[in-house]
Amino acid sequence: MALKYGCLKGRPIRNRLATGAKPHYQIEVTAKGVKYRIAINVRSQDGSEVEFLVRSRFEHPITDRLGALEAGFHIAEPKPDGIALDFIRGNLMQPWEMKPLPLSSNGPDNDLNDKIDAYVQRAMSDETAMIYAFGDRWGPEPQKEDGYFGFLPGNGIHDIHMNQGNPIGRHSEDNGPWQDGGLLFQFIETGQWVAIFLKFQTQAWHTDDATGHPIVGHDPEHPDRPHTPVDRDVIPNIDVPDGLIRIVAALVNDIHSPERETITLLNIADRDIDLTGWQIKDKQKNAMPLDGMIAAGATRVVEVKQPVALSNRGGIITLLDGHGIKVHGVSYTREQAKQPGRTIPFQP
Repeated sequence: MALKYGCLKGRPIRNRLATGAKPHYQIEVTAKGVKYRIAINVRSQDGSEVEFLVRSRFEHPITDRLGALEAGFHIAEPKPDGIALDFIRGNLMQPWEMKPLPLSSNGPDNDLNDKIDAYVQRAMSDETAMIYAFGDRWGPEPQKEDGYFGFLPGNGIHDIHMNQGNPIGRHSEDNGPWQDGGLLFQFIETGQWVAIFLKFQTQAWHTDDATGHPIVGHDPEHPDRPHTPVDRDVIPNIDVPDGLIRIVAALVNDIHSPERETITLLNIADRDIDLTGWQIKDKQKNAMPLDGMIAAGATRVVEVKQPVALSNRGGIITLLDGHGIKVHGVSYTREQAKQPGRTIPFQP
């Protein structure tokens, strides 16, 4: 079942915490006089904890495009360099940053209710703050009041979580690239963006570019093992370890003419790695082949060559191994790229 995927931009005005009986955190939002409900699933149907990431200083080129949107719901085309989210292809985070957390637990700031509520309360008290919810739209339902906040017509957005990598079977019909959910907050007075990302533990990190179904990957600790093709009937939920080689810096705005853009790689492994057959991709998914060795513990500066180009208006840089599996990825903003000759550092 295809999602009616898009982004809702509006002002949060009321909320309800999730409970064991109703494991969704609810937010009422108004946008140009229209009311919506955001339903955020904070516990899996199998009872397992949901993985989460709160990015309290979210920096990504997508924020420029989101800030320019009018209030309301916007259909997001499933493609790069638009307003759609993709945890993997959009380089929104590294897989090891996602941590499981319970719906509710005794004590402050130690469960998903607390993590979400802190920023919802802050946004509700700030009349200039905006909320952006990415997911699957429902409604409007002219004859049905909202079940939580009572407004008519019922109207809202759900699936505010990763929407790919589901094992074949239940929910796999929702798989697809460039349609991940998420919750972003824009605090206009301070210029701060906050992002909250959620993922079920059953969802695989690496997925097929066309279908969003899980793929069986090779193990970068044993790079000589062959990559197993996708089995369309039974696809085991196997995550591929990432980060063997990492992108740690990039020069995207060179002072010379013609520009000489560079990307700096770091090998964190305990052995030399042959990069023959590996690729660098930019935000338009243009690919540049790599070759040669990178020594254990060493860095290597790679000169960017056509068709890859690093835009001064912000972009993403992705590193793929010889099997086409993503190993690492980063993003940078227009603000970070505006200083000519400055190399942008990334967290390793």
